[in-house]
Amino acid sequence: MADSSILTARAGIAEVPADEAERRAAAVARGICRLFARNDIWCLTEMPLRNGRRADLMGIDPKGRIVIVEIKTARSDLLGDGKWPDYLDFCDRFYWGLPPELDRACLEGEDFRPDCCGVIVADGYDAEIVRPAPSHPLAAARRKVEVERLARAALRRQLVANDPECSSWPAGG
Repeated sequence: MADSSILTARAGIAEVPADEAERRAAAVARGICRLFARNDIWCLTEMPLRNGRRADLMGIDPKGRIVIVEIKTARSDLLGDGKWPDYLDFCDRFYWGLPPELDRACLEGEDFRPDCCGVIVADGYDAEIVRPAPSHPLAAARRKVEVERLARAALRRQLVANDPECSSWPAGG
């Protein structure tokens, strides 16, 4: 289950207050995590990438392929996001994660590259892939590095959840 304190509201959301945007983002993340878990895709929320960006969800499927999901809960946030192409170099499949009430018609336009981006609609209970993400395989060396980073982040988070004293120790590279 995604923790709403982990998924923070993005700047530029005008339609809903930040706490409401945060609640919606956490609900979408929870639904997607449930869908992924049923399909043996295990993910982390708010995963830092080596380019300075942070993936809302980043996971690994049973074949070791990396999946990234960028969650948007407001139309203005979706239309104002110019950084999403930066995620494509770190995953084999990229999805937009949206709540059911958000109009997703703009995702069919060329600016959102439907040829390389899937769409998942989710609420706090479940999710559905409404457009599968095409596979754009990473180079083996890049995948190895990213899988190791994801594994280390997961292990660190688990340890800190069990022993908060460990949170002050350096995370390493």
